[in-house]
Amino acid sequence: MTPLGAPGGTPAPAGRLRAPVASRANALHPGAWWLWALGLAVAASRTGNPLLLGLVVGVAGYVVAARRTDAPWARSYGAFVKLGLAVVGIRLVFSLLLGSPVPGAHLLVTLPEVPLPDWAQGIRIGGRVTAEQLVFALYDGLRLAALLICVGAANALANPSRLLKSLPGALYEVGVAVVVAMTFAPHLVQDVVRLRTARRLRGRPTGGVRALLRIGLPVLEGALERSVAVAASMDARGYGRTARVPAAVRRTTHVLTLGGLLGVCAGSYGLLAAQGAGYGLPLLVAGLLAAVAGLRLGGRRTVRTRYRPDRWGARAWLVAGSGVAVAALVTWSGAAVPGAMRPGVVPLTAPELPVWPALSVLVGLLPAFVAPVPEESVRP
Repeated sequence: MTPLGAPGGTPAPAGRLRAPVASRANALHPGAWWLWALGLAVAASRTGNPLLLGLVVGVAGYVVAARRTDAPWARSYGAFVKLGLAVVGIRLVFSLLLGSPVPGAHLLVTLPEVPLPDWAQGIRIGGRVTAEQLVFALYDGLRLAALLICVGAANALANPSRLLKSLPGALYEVGVAVVVAMTFAPHLVQDVVRLRTARRLRGRPTGGVRALLRIGLPVLEGALERSVAVAASMDARGYGRTARVPAAVRRTTHVLTLGGLLGVCAGSYGLLAAQGAGYGLPLLVAGLLAAVAGLRLGGRRTVRTRYRPDRWGARAWLVAGSGVAVAALVTWSGAAVPGAMRPGVVPLTAPELPVWPALSVLVGLLPAFVAPVPEESVRP
């Protein structure tokens, strides 16, 4: 049956723009989700405004709710949210107990202060607790919580096994090791449950050191047997065999990879530090380019093929580009309103929501409309 407005069976323009149902053929590349989440994390690191941080968390949560599947790894988002709330609580407790260098005029309570020796000058346990001190700790904890929640969004949306399969050839051995470990972990848990159930049915205790030893030995034996079987199958398939590359290529690979990692570290520090915005981005880009070139050269020694590799299509570019755009726009627009991006606490005033940075964060909602819709979300 031909849809209206689509003569001859040609899809209507609206159908072309609508996000398709996710399948193996059009699945989004997992690296696009990580780039999107890292872009939101960079935006969160550039501000201490709780309203902007809440907007970043809201954007991440909305995209996760719209495009999350029912896979086991997709349930990790709630755990990261709880971890973020725990971080905020711990930051407030530390501020209460250890004090803060932030001066304040609004005294809330005075805790008993523990006297410390002279060599511990500058450290305080107990003492005055002010409203400015707690608000500063709250802003700081919210920023770290937003970073954790952005990472949790990437974990909930990106398939970890497909992400490892997409690693460059230079990291092939690391990816295989992680995949094998992730595959063996559920088997170990199943073995423990099976052995505990068998001991319970036989009327034997399942707790204590003796029971733990009697359960642990069969579990280790099964793990060793599976390891030997996997090693034999990997050896039969040619795992670990490498191609010969010239010594000059190996040295160039090492220099590019090490220099790229140093550039990424220095650039990331520059982006996170308030004074390093000028040199942070160029260093980060140069480090990424050098690291990518080193990984490409390092992949020449790996002789392997990929079965049904993930394609980086137009929708992956849109998802990744939205995250990069959020990071760039928030960094650029934040330079115009630095006071609103990092509201002060002395004097204690209510934070304001800057318009342009807020609109920049909303660009991160694009994946909720262009990424393929999970099949579970369209079932009747």
